[in-house]
Amino acid sequence: MSEQNKVDAVIVGAGFSGLYLLHLLRKNGFSTRVFERGDDVGGTWYWNRYPGARCDVESMQYSYSFDEELQQEWRWPEKYSSQPEILAYLQHVAERFDLRKDITLETSVTSAHFDETAKRWTVETDSGEQVSAQFFIMATGCISTANMPDIPGIDDFTGNIYHTGNWPHEKVDFTGQKVAVIGTGSSAIQSIPVIAAEAAHLTVFQRTPHWTVPARNVPMTDEYERSWKDEYAEKRANMRTSMSGSLRAVAPIDVSALDVTEEEREEAYRERWAAGGMTLLRSYNDLLTSEAANETAASWVRQRIKSTVKDPKTAELLAPKTYPLGTKRLCLDTDYYETYNRDNVELVDIASAPIDRITATGLETGGRSFTFDSIVLATGFDAMTGTLLRVDIQGRGALTLKDKWQAGPRTYLGLMTEGFPNLFTITGPGSPSVKSNMLTSIEQHVEWVTDALVNLRDNSVVTIEPERQAEDAWTDHVQEVANQTLFPKANSWYMGANIPGKPRLFMPYIGGVGAYREKCDAVAAAGYEGFSLEGSDKGAAAAE
Repeated sequence: MSEQNKVDAVIVGAGFSGLYLLHLLRKNGFSTRVFERGDDVGGTWYWNRYPGARCDVESMQYSYSFDEELQQEWRWPEKYSSQPEILAYLQHVAERFDLRKDITLETSVTSAHFDETAKRWTVETDSGEQVSAQFFIMATGCISTANMPDIPGIDDFTGNIYHTGNWPHEKVDFTGQKVAVIGTGSSAIQSIPVIAAEAAHLTVFQRTPHWTVPARNVPMTDEYERSWKDEYAEKRANMRTSMSGSLRAVAPIDVSALDVTEEEREEAYRERWAAGGMTLLRSYNDLLTSEAANETAASWVRQRIKSTVKDPKTAELLAPKTYPLGTKRLCLDTDYYETYNRDNVELVDIASAPIDRITATGLETGGRSFTFDSIVLATGFDAMTGTLLRVDIQGRGALTLKDKWQAGPRTYLGLMTEGFPNLFTITGPGSPSVKSNMLTSIEQHVEWVTDALVNLRDNSVVTIEPERQAEDAWTDHVQEVANQTLFPKANSWYMGANIPGKPRLFMPYIGGVGAYREKCDAVAAAGYEGFSLEGSDKGAAAAE
């Protein structure tokens, strides 16, 4: 292998994680290559172009904090940013910091094998290029592999089929069409109101109703923008030590929902519903740990659904009853429930009568035959592990990551896995990741990994790898924390339940962003406690 194909680090993915990694590693003197399968930077926000795609974290908080000039100069047009706005931001970052010269686009990494003799990774792409790297970093995101449903006849349909996770880059015009949307998760909740406004008729096929609350999105005001930019340092610091990595518009009430009167609960829920965003779920301190407390909020939201949707049968179908509020990803919407009051929208329940088949002209279910011009698959993602396991990653003894994680992902801090030296997973399973503001967690991971690489280099350490005992303890801890909550009671993608045959366990860490950061910092300060360091005395690598 030529010297030009030897680098310190290979990064897979050019989204928020990959771009910041490239910037920070380059700044610290590491030679780096980034491979991105899309034809531009953006990661999740490059691929998720479906109608209505929008972030559910406020714009002023869903942005980089590492550069003061950047965060002061960039102007967000809305409180919650749409996909085009976020993509434009990432493209600007790539240009501003001259990142493109080290990014190879339209290229997928197909394999990465660890050479135990050379102590390096051999990374191969779909173009046949091989690159040797000391460090291999997967920055591929948590929801970047679309879940294609296994419905009989799906290849027979002669109309257009779209998946919300792999949307065309050109505008899709549904004007005058009969359209089906299969699924009612996050991407469906955002896209259904937009598609309904265009289509001649929209039929929504729902297996399980999803909890969603109003976003209350509005144009960004100078006053609101200034309130953040004038106090960014303090607000960012508070975000990093918070539970979720975000600051709420309305403060949580630090008591049980069961310790206040019904009138007090009504006032609290109404205030947070009116404010919009994720504030309702944090109204009281036990909504995610006590079924009785959760039900007070759940029943309140069901009443909002029933008072909004005019048809009682449709309203009943849209009101979740089989799992607690917030234990599947809580969605933010704009006029989702109101959309079902339109004359051109129908909701079809497929829980009791699943889709039998897709035909050349539509689909059949429950004894009914439907004709469509277009079908939209809003069937989610193979989250957290899907993209990682689609790359042939082999560690010590040719052990594959797929085999290592056969019974579920096992990591230390969500950052590394035993048997795979110098392999890092940004916001991987076992880290706060999707149960946090992803930008807060991404920056923390990228900075921790960069600090570790600098420390290893300064102390002539060749490899870093979790110890089995530390990995086992952390994996158990992630599940123990989850089991203290209501999250395992839902068949969610947090649990891998949306993918047939996928192991059932809670994948993100929900002990809190602040607590997790403290743990990571303590590990580093103790000389990377729980990691095996090869190349010099472990104690010499302790952070100063």
